[in-house]
Amino acid sequence: MPTYTGISSEAFRHPLDAQAEQALRSVPGFDLIAHRFVEFLYERPRHVYLMGNSVEVGPRQYASIYHLFRGCVRDLDVFPEPVLFVSQSPVVNAYALGQERPCMVLNTSLLDLLDEAELSSVIAHELGHIKCGHTTLTQMATWAVSLVFGLSEMTFGLSSLVSSGLVIAFYEWLRKAELSADRAALLVMDDVKPVMQSMMRLTGGSSRYADELSLEEFVRQADRYQALDQDNLNQVYKFFLYNNLSQSAFQTHPFAIERVHHLREWSTSAEFGQIRSGQYHRTGAGAVEVPVAEPSEVDRLKQELETLQQEIDQIRRSQSGDPPSS
Repeated sequence: MPTYTGISSEAFRHPLDAQAEQALRSVPGFDLIAHRFVEFLYERPRHVYLMGNSVEVGPRQYASIYHLFRGCVRDLDVFPEPVLFVSQSPVVNAYALGQERPCMVLNTSLLDLLDEAELSSVIAHELGHIKCGHTTLTQMATWAVSLVFGLSEMTFGLSSLVSSGLVIAFYEWLRKAELSADRAALLVMDDVKPVMQSMMRLTGGSSRYADELSLEEFVRQADRYQALDQDNLNQVYKFFLYNNLSQSAFQTHPFAIERVHHLREWSTSAEFGQIRSGQYHRTGAGAVEVPVAEPSEVDRLKQELETLQQEIDQIRRSQSGDPPSS
């Protein structure tokens, strides 16, 4: 497999990802969450949790998985190298988080379902998220979105900071970010088949009936799904399947069928061919640089969070009938 030394995330970032990120950043209230603030609120506590409740992968712990992981880190030129954990869970999943202290988690059920090539594509996909800076944006936006969901019935000036528009913009970007990470997986694997194969298995794979799965049929299904857009009503259905506004339920990932469609298109594009030949945008750092807030800004945000928490506590006490604290 090729190694893309010095590659920038801009070399493979999907244009829909870039457009959705720009829309997300333009929503009033998003910049309330500073990078350093997120680090202390999410990144460090989560790292402590994983260190205490998961198995850290290394040369003498899950050595074969570590070998696959190190190869993907090298090929995509990700720096600093994330810490890899394996977590016991029946949910077939993998995820990445953190930027200052990046880490990746593979659930045990994922390891039991995929072969080595498919697992490598999933690892490369998660590294793509780290490479593109998606993990920091996700943490920043999740905090703001939680305000909208958790405080939608309460009013104390938050409407000027965050709104339902932020929620829609966040989930739209979140889904588009997956397309960039899929491209990262294709770059590392240098073959679209294992990437699509992993998508199929994550969608409806079975270890027991693995020999009855057909990637060719899955690709044909993707073509049939795209053909549904010829009916405008189906496009409306798709929007509301992704954004259930009445129940505040949103899909965090595009349907795997759609991801297959986008990835197949890119795998035959001139852009992909140029990157494979070594013609790509380069940067001196492996991971994307994210603006860092000044210490005074961090202090201000901490104070705002403390004030907000006090107001939430007061509202909860008034609703439960408890006397206010002195």
